[in-house]
Amino acid sequence: MTWTELFSDRARHRAEVGDPDWHRGSTLPPSIVASLQRFQVGESGDGARLIGLADAAGDPEYAQAVRMFVAEENNHARLLAELLSAAGETTLAGHWSDQVFVWCRRALGLRCELLVLSVAELIALEYYGALATSPDHLLHEVSARILDDEVHHVRFQEERSAAGFADTPPRLRGMAGAVWLAFAAVVAVVVALDHGGALRAVGRSRGRFIRSCVHLMSDFRTGVFAGRREVALTK
Repeated sequence: MTWTELFSDRARHRAEVGDPDWHRGSTLPPSIVASLQRFQVGESGDGARLIGLADAAGDPEYAQAVRMFVAEENNHARLLAELLSAAGETTLAGHWSDQVFVWCRRALGLRCELLVLSVAELIALEYYGALATSPDHLLHEVSARILDDEVHHVRFQEERSAAGFADTPPRLRGMAGAVWLAFAAVVAVVVALDHGGALRAVGRSRGRFIRSCVHLMSDFRTGVFAGRREVALTK
């Protein structure tokens, strides 16, 4: 199964399932509201630069998959906005953390963009996994849906990044992997500090969050910088 086929199948499934029942409302503590507002900003980009870089790579199949990936990210932003609205809250126009993240993504070419983006995807796995344990039914459902998408997004980024480094000499690949992991770990610490209140609200300590993120990041580094070209797809 190709990535475009997988993304298409998942889009059809979302259409069949429909949205959560927003009318049931949601009761969220202020710490989670503030955290979701910042994550919603990060999910709401149009992906224009990433799409442009994918088009320039000369692989139409990959370029189409990137468009479908961006559409899923935009759907995450929509779900978070609806969740906030159900809790009687609004979204933010922007946030400094998103501006810094976008600057890092745009520092170099496609490989750099994907690696920085992958840091966000890996952190999202742990973040939404934590929020999915909430007893609030809407927060649980939205987080679980986004988490399910993010699992596939990480595989998508890993496969493309691995292909991008496959012809890099092993020593340079190892150095790049070490630098990436150090950067990713720092980002995990910053997120844990910035969103510690929300994590505590669902029973997750900052230390546990950081350790789990670094574990995921270490696995990702192995997948990308060991020269592997393919990541198995699952529905």
